[in-house]
Amino acid sequence: MFQVFDMSISEKTDTKMTVRRFIFLSLLVVSFLSLTALMTVTLTPGGLTPLDLFILFCFMVTLPWTIIGFWNAVIGLLVMRVSKNPVEAVCPIDAGDPDSPLKSSTALLSCIRDEDTESLEVNLSAMVSHLIRAGQADHFTLYVLSDTSMDDIALQEQQMSARLSERFQGQMDVIYRRRSLNTGFKAGNIEDFCDRWGDEHDFALVLDADSYMSAEAMVDLVRRMEANPKVGILQSLVVGLPTDSAFARIFQFGMRLGMRSYTIGSAWWQGDCGPYWGHNALLRLKPFKEHCRLPVLPGKGPLAGTILSHDQVEAVLMRRAGYEVRVLPLETGSYEVNPPHILEFIRRDLRWCQGNLQYRRLLSMPGLKPVSRAQLFLAILMFLGSPAWIGFMTAAAVLGMTTDYAPYRTDTGLALFATILTMVFAPKLATVADVLARADLRKAFGGPIRVVTSVFTEILYSAMLAPIMAVAHTLFMGGLIAGKTIGWGAQARGVQRLPVALAARKLWPQTLFGLSGLTWLYTQPIDLVWPVIPVAIGPLLATVIAVTTSTRSLGKLAIRSTLWRIPEESAPPEELADLQLPALTQGPLPVPGKHGLVQGDAKPAEA
Repeated sequence: MFQVFDMSISEKTDTKMTVRRFIFLSLLVVSFLSLTALMTVTLTPGGLTPLDLFILFCFMVTLPWTIIGFWNAVIGLLVMRVSKNPVEAVCPIDAGDPDSPLKSSTALLSCIRDEDTESLEVNLSAMVSHLIRAGQADHFTLYVLSDTSMDDIALQEQQMSARLSERFQGQMDVIYRRRSLNTGFKAGNIEDFCDRWGDEHDFALVLDADSYMSAEAMVDLVRRMEANPKVGILQSLVVGLPTDSAFARIFQFGMRLGMRSYTIGSAWWQGDCGPYWGHNALLRLKPFKEHCRLPVLPGKGPLAGTILSHDQVEAVLMRRAGYEVRVLPLETGSYEVNPPHILEFIRRDLRWCQGNLQYRRLLSMPGLKPVSRAQLFLAILMFLGSPAWIGFMTAAAVLGMTTDYAPYRTDTGLALFATILTMVFAPKLATVADVLARADLRKAFGGPIRVVTSVFTEILYSAMLAPIMAVAHTLFMGGLIAGKTIGWGAQARGVQRLPVALAARKLWPQTLFGLSGLTWLYTQPIDLVWPVIPVAIGPLLATVIAVTTSTRSLGKLAIRSTLWRIPEESAPPEELADLQLPALTQGPLPVPGKHGLVQGDAKPAEA
C-alpha cells in the first residue's frame, strides 16, 4: 500500500531546530576537544605534572563560553550577510497585522526600589504620552510597583504617581502599590502584582526603573504576542541610552557591537528556548501566573532561600509549560541605563553571580527541555570561569618560575593564544564586519575611521576590565563559601565622581593582583609576554580607571570626541527627545526626524 505522509509546519520546525542544535553541539564539542588537545600539547615539555594538569583543568573550565560566543558570532554574521530578513530567519513568528486594532489589555509594570523619582517620572511620562499619541493608551494600564524601604522616597513615589494619574486621567489608569516587605525581591514584586491584578490583563510588560521603550516597540511586542498564542515571553534587544558617563559609554559601545551578531547566532539554535533578561519584555500572564512561580531553595547559606537571578528560571519554567520564549534581534525602541561607574558594575555582576550559582539546585528539576537545562548549567559556568581564569594565570606563572626548562611549546602556545583571542572578540569583530559592509551602519556609528578607532580602544579597555571583574568574582565566590551574601538594594544610575578613598578600598585586591602580575612580567622575556601586559595593567590601575571614568568631565570629553558613538547619537530618534539626555545636548546635534532619520543637511558625515 502506498501512503503519503505530510509533515505539519510544527513538525518541520521541530526537525529544523533539532538539526540546528545538533550542528551547534557538534561545533562546540569539536572545538572543545581540539583546543584541549592543543593546550595539552603546549604543556608537554617535561611531561604532564600535577601543576600542568591543574592548568589544563582551569583552561577547560573557561572554554565553553569562549567557544559558544565564537560560534554564535560566526553564525550570526552568516545570517546577517546571507539572509534577506535575519530577524525572521531566527525568530519566525507572525508579526501581526499593523493595521488592525489591538485586542488585548497590557499592564506596564514599573518595578522600583529606592529610586530617583525625578528621572523615573520623566521616563514614565514620556512612554505614556507616546502611547496616547499613537492612539493605543486605552489598551495599557501603568502600575508603579514599589519595594521602597525608605518612607521619604515612598512619599515622593506617591506624589509622582498622583501627578501621573492626574495628568493622564481618562487616557490611562495609573496605579501605585508599595509593599512593606520586599519578599522575593523583584520576582516577588511581580508575583504580588499577578496575585492582585493578573486576571485583569492579558499581558504584562516588565520595566526596570531605568527602562524606556518607544510606543512603536511596545505595540509591536503586543501585536506579535496577540498573533502567536504559544509565545509566553517575548522581548527585543535592549540597548543603552546615550550617556554622559565615560565608563558606560565605552562599555555599551562594546556591548552594542557584540550584541546583534551574538543574539542572532544564539537565536538560530536556541529558537523557542530563548533567554529572558528580566525587563523590557512582554509576559503572557495566564501561564506566567500558573507555571512561573519561583521555588524557595531549602537550606541555609547564601545559595539557599530566594532566587536572585529570577529571569532565566522563569524562562525555563515557561518553556517547560509548553510556551515559547523568543528574542527578536531588533535594536530599536528598547532602552536601559548601564551602570555609570565600575563599582556599580561590579555590584550588579556580583548579584548575578550569586543568583546564577543558585541554579545548581535547579538542574535536576523534572520536565525541563534539554536546551533549558543547558542554559542553567552555562549560566553557572559563566561565573565559574573567573576563578578558573585566575587559577590558570597564577598556575602558569608559577610553572614558569619553578622549572629549569621551558615549560611550554612556543609554536602551539602562540597558535593557541591567537585562536583564543580571536574567539573572545569574535562577536564584536563579526558586527564590525557587518557595520563596515553597510553604508547606513557606517554612518550611524560615525564613519569607518571612527568605528575602527573606537573598536581598537574598546578592545584594549575591555582587556583591562576583564581581569578586574575576574578578581571581583573570584573573591566574592570565596566569600560565599564563608557565608557572605549580597542584597538587592537601589542601584546607582546617575553620573558622579567616585571618591578616591572608596575606590581604593574596594579595589585594593585588583591593585595587588596587577602589581604581582607586573612584577612577574618584568622577569620574563618581553617578546613572549607582551600580549598579556593589559592583564596586569588593568588591575594595577583599577582605582585610577574607576575614578577617572566616573567623572562627568571625562564623559563630556568622550562625547565631544565622537568616539564610541552609537546610532542614537548620530540620528536621535523622536522617542528620546522628551528625555533631555545630556549626551544628546552636548554641542550641535542632527535634527531628529521621523523614526530617527536625519532631516535636511544634518546628515552625519563619515570620518
